[in-house]
Amino acid sequence: MPSAADAAYYFLSYQTPHTHAVAPVKDPWSTTIPVAGAGPSPIDFHRVRRDFPILDERVNGRRLIWLDNAATTQKPRQVIERLSHFYEHENSNIHRAAHALAARATDAYEAARDKVRAFLNAGRSEEIVFVRGATEAINLIAHSWGRATLQPGDEIVLSHLEHHANIVPWQQVAAATGAVIKVIPVDDDGQILLDAYGALLSPKTRIVSFTQVSNALGTVTPVQQMTRMAHGAGARVLVDGAQAVSHMPVDVRALGADWYVFSGHKVFAPTGIGVLYGTSEILGQMPPWQGGGNMIADVTFEKTRYQPPPLKFEAGTGNIADAVGLGAAIDYVTSLGMPAIAAYEHQLLVYGTRLLQGVPGLRLIGTASEKAGVLSFVLDGYATTEVGKALDQDGIAVRSGHHCAQPILRRFGL
Repeated sequence: MPSAADAAYYFLSYQTPHTHAVAPVKDPWSTTIPVAGAGPSPIDFHRVRRDFPILDERVNGRRLIWLDNAATTQKPRQVIERLSHFYEHENSNIHRAAHALAARATDAYEAARDKVRAFLNAGRSEEIVFVRGATEAINLIAHSWGRATLQPGDEIVLSHLEHHANIVPWQQVAAATGAVIKVIPVDDDGQILLDAYGALLSPKTRIVSFTQVSNALGTVTPVQQMTRMAHGAGARVLVDGAQAVSHMPVDVRALGADWYVFSGHKVFAPTGIGVLYGTSEILGQMPPWQGGGNMIADVTFEKTRYQPPPLKFEAGTGNIADAVGLGAAIDYVTSLGMPAIAAYEHQLLVYGTRLLQGVPGLRLIGTASEKAGVLSFVLDGYATTEVGKALDQDGIAVRSGHHCAQPILRRFGL
C-alpha cells in the first residue's frame, strides 16, 4: 500500500461533477484509471504529471503534493513555453500598429479569444471579453449593467454558496442603487433548495447570480433549471464558472445564462487573465465600465464613440501574453479531453471520499449528491491551520481557512 504522502499525491484536488455512475476503482495505484463504459480513453496520470515542472519541487525534503487547485492550478510546460515564445518572438501591443510584431501579437490574442469561444461553445468570438479574472468580470457586470439598470426596490438574488467575489460587488451596487439582495438557501448537504428559490423569484427580481460549482463544498448547481426559472420571472442570469471550467464540459448556449465568467488560473493558465462571456444582445446594451485607449472609435472633447463589444470592455493595454497563455491552457485540457478528465476525477472523488469517511473524528462539509472533487473537512480537536501546517511538513499543500466563502461555512457552523 502506498504511503500517506503518495496517497495524497495521487488524489489531486481537481473538481469534477458527481453526475453519473462509474465502475469501482480496481487498482487505484495503476498508471491509468479505467473510466465508465466505452467512452473517453483513460488518463495517463504519470504522463500528465510530467507536464507540470513544479511537481518535481521539494518541500521540507518531500516531493510536492499539490491539493490546492481550487485556489489556483499549477501550469503545464506547454503553457510556460507558450508564454516564453510570445515574449521572445511576438511581444507587441495589439490592434494599433502596422509592423510585423503587432500583427503577430494581435493574431495570437484574437486566436486565444476564438479558442475560448470554442471551449465555451459561444456563438461568436465577439461574445468573449478578456478581463483579469472572474472577480473583475463580476464587477464589470455589476457596475456596468447593474448601476445602469437597477432601481430602488429591485431584487438581486444570490445563493448561499457564493464566493465573496459574487457577493461584495452586488452589495456595493445595491447600496448605490437601492436594490435589495435576496439569498437562496441550501439544505444540510449543501444543495440548493429549488422550492425556496422559486418562492424568491418575483416581478421585482432583476438578476440571479450564482456559482456553477461551490469552491468550498463542491456542490454542482442545476444551472439550466435555475436559469429557466429566472428567465421565466423576467430576470437576467449570471453564472460564476470559476470552479467548473477545468473539470466539466461547458456549453454556454445550452446553459442559457446571459453571462458566464471564469478565471484562467483555475484552468492551468497564468494568473491575471479571465473571461466574461455575454450574449451579443446583453453586451450591446451595457455601457463601458472603464474608458481609455483601444475601446474607442472616435474621441472629441465633446463626446466619444465606442467600439462594439468586446473591445468596448477592454480599455487600455490588456494582459496580452497571458491571454495567449490561456489559449495554450485550453489547448492542453482539450487535448486530454474534458469527458475523460471528468470521468477520471470522479473516480478520484469516489475513492477519496471513501477513505476520508474512515478517518476517526473527521467530518466532511458538503455532501451534495451532485458535487465536484472538492473534499472539505474538519478534524475534531484540531484547528484547520494546524492540519494544514502538519500536512505541509510532508510537502502536502491544502487550503485551510474560510475559502473566501464565509457565509456558506457559517451556514454549517464553521
